[in-house]
Amino acid sequence: MNLVYYKRFRMEIGLSGQSLTPNPLPEGYFFLPWEESLLDCFAMAKYLSFRDEMDTHVFPCLADFAGCRRLMNEIAGKPGFLPEATWLLVYREDRGGRVEYCGTVQGVRDEHGFGAIQNLGVAVEHRRRGLGTSLLLRSLDGFRRRGVRRVFLDVTAENSAAVRLYRKIGFNTNRIVYKTVETANHS
Repeated sequence: MNLVYYKRFRMEIGLSGQSLTPNPLPEGYFFLPWEESLLDCFAMAKYLSFRDEMDTHVFPCLADFAGCRRLMNEIAGKPGFLPEATWLLVYREDRGGRVEYCGTVQGVRDEHGFGAIQNLGVAVEHRRRGLGTSLLLRSLDGFRRRGVRRVFLDVTAENSAAVRLYRKIGFNTNRIVYKTVETANHS
């Protein structure tokens, strides 16, 4: 076995005084709040958002739907799970059109009262439309409505688009952590 180290930023934002109003979503997009009956839809959005990304090396469960479903179930079962900070982004081209679950974010309050963003993601074909920003702001507003004052997240340092988004919103890096992953030795 070989060990690979992934550099990750622990980023944090204080919510007091922050403007958390997202821009209107592009036509055809809308948010659905967390409901347990939508667990598979949230898992599908997570899978479509992460399946081809570097985070599947760090968190292999993101590489397949079953893993995303297990992860979504675990997050929703945590004692600090916050439905108000958990959203599903949906796209429907027209009234009778096919529905696409194209983005998601989950929120959890930790044992110290801090908010933790979990798995913010938008499917590749829906990126570059401000949807990640809208998801993040919607989640942060949910944290604030529940009385959470500070929110953190971890992001792989190589994911420069995500790091830029978080910094643009007001997150600051407060520490660097390394995630160790065992890889098979191919000789």
